[in-house]
Amino acid sequence: MSIKRYFVHEGYKKMQIDEYLMKEFEKAGYAGMEMYKTPLGTRITIYAERPGIIIGRGGTTIKKLAETLEKRFGVERPQIAIAQVQNPELNAKVMALRIARAMEKGVNFRRAAFVALRQIMDAGARGAEIIISGKLRSERANYEKVKAGELLKAGEKKEVLVDEAKAEVLLKPGKYGIKVRIMPPVKTPDEITIKEKAELEEGEESGDNKSE
Repeated sequence: MSIKRYFVHEGYKKMQIDEYLMKEFEKAGYAGMEMYKTPLGTRITIYAERPGIIIGRGGTTIKKLAETLEKRFGVERPQIAIAQVQNPELNAKVMALRIARAMEKGVNFRRAAFVALRQIMDAGARGAEIIISGKLRSERANYEKVKAGELLKAGEKKEVLVDEAKAEVLLKPGKYGIKVRIMPPVKTPDEITIKEKAELEEGEESGDNKSE
């Protein structure tokens, strides 16, 4: 296998595993995973709101998961670690799945979106956008967008700073798509802080004292 085909194959396998974990551990608040090879096997770190569901009683669930990854997906000697998501309201995948679960329970799509948006902004996000598409009001597919704060839309800064995720939910009228974008409370590279003259003079004085 050529190097190019190898990386395409590995990327496709990782995508399949990610989709499997998302469906299997939706109730655990699955928020993504990292996978890389080590001399001892394949290290997989799974991020979730409720790690206990993935681990299972006595570790039974995580053992079955390791067997599935090895037999079904061809993962060599999987070593699985579970990490809890510290700020789930700032994780796009967690929030997209929350909206999906709310809609499954019969919550109106608009209410589910606004509740999630408020939770995201209350957690300190600089901005967020939620788009729900599907048969929202009629037999024709449509979409609804709600947003708040500031959100980068293009460029390298958007790729680095904005967390984006999608989820799907199947209801009686059909399938609905949910897309969530979150800009966390971080400072962008092009932001400039203007210091007062007194602060500058104080900094210069402290510098002079250190040199003495």
